[in-house]
Amino acid sequence: MKRKGLQKKRRAKSKFYSIIFLGTGGGTRTHGQEIKSLLLYQLSYAGSQAKLLKVSVFKLWSRRMLFRNLYIFLLLCHWLNGESHSNSPPISTFSIIARDIKTGELGIAVQSKFIAVGSVVPYANSEIGAIASQAFGNVRYGPQGINLLKQGKSPKEALEILISNDPLREHRQVGIINMYGDASNYTGSKCLPWAGAKIGNHYSVQGNLLNGPQVINAMAEDFEKTRGNLAERLISSLHAGQKNGGDKRGKQSAAILIVRKGWGYGGMNDRFRDLRVDDHPNPIKELERIYKLHRKIFPRPDSKTNPKTFIKKIKNK
Repeated sequence: MKRKGLQKKRRAKSKFYSIIFLGTGGGTRTHGQEIKSLLLYQLSYAGSQAKLLKVSVFKLWSRRMLFRNLYIFLLLCHWLNGESHSNSPPISTFSIIARDIKTGELGIAVQSKFIAVGSVVPYANSEIGAIASQAFGNVRYGPQGINLLKQGKSPKEALEILISNDPLREHRQVGIINMYGDASNYTGSKCLPWAGAKIGNHYSVQGNLLNGPQVINAMAEDFEKTRGNLAERLISSLHAGQKNGGDKRGKQSAAILIVRKGWGYGGMNDRFRDLRVDDHPNPIKELERIYKLHRKIFPRPDSKTNPKTFIKKIKNK
């Protein structure tokens, strides 16, 4: 009987030991609040085992060993959790999101000293809205924000929901615009300076780690005064931002995303212009070159030079 009781105690102790240290696998994938919940679960489990065996938790494992390893566990989780974020460099950048009042197109243009910025920052749906997520960009903001707008939330409401559930919200910067041109933005207090944003008529500009507020102001002013289609106005706005200081670190990549229902390849989706320059000494100029080439091969569906538009006009006569 004594041997069976001793074996039960050893099994319980071994199981508790395994949970304490194997639990770090979950800790590295969660935020601080979830780590605390995991720890409470572990302590609760240890207590239940001790109660079942009618022994003190400290008899199950010595007090000194218990607190020493719990302390190591917390430090390890904190370090691993912090390291998981530091491995992702900040997307310090400047961007503009906008809606074309005449055509209803939605678009985003962005430039950064960050490789392949177009793979992280822009998100858009022609029938819902567009989102730019940057600084320590949260890639979940894109699909989650689009879904919130789809549910009928305003850009401001959607933003509040997104950042309220994010423990790293003070490191985030995001801009949102819906299909009606209503815009909202957020800049966390811990974004690298200079960081800020500006909202105008059917657009929002935002940036961080910039050479000053003149970058954002120049982008807004240029977008308002420039004539042409949405893509041309967005690229012009990027040029203005760069001419006025741009990213403190320099230049590396740029991207533009324009969406409108049925304007994608073959008329089967809404991604009309999805162009990226992932690594180039003059990314905005290169983006403009690629855009002009893309425009020749894929003219606007509402353009007079588009053969489909010409055929439609003939049929209507």
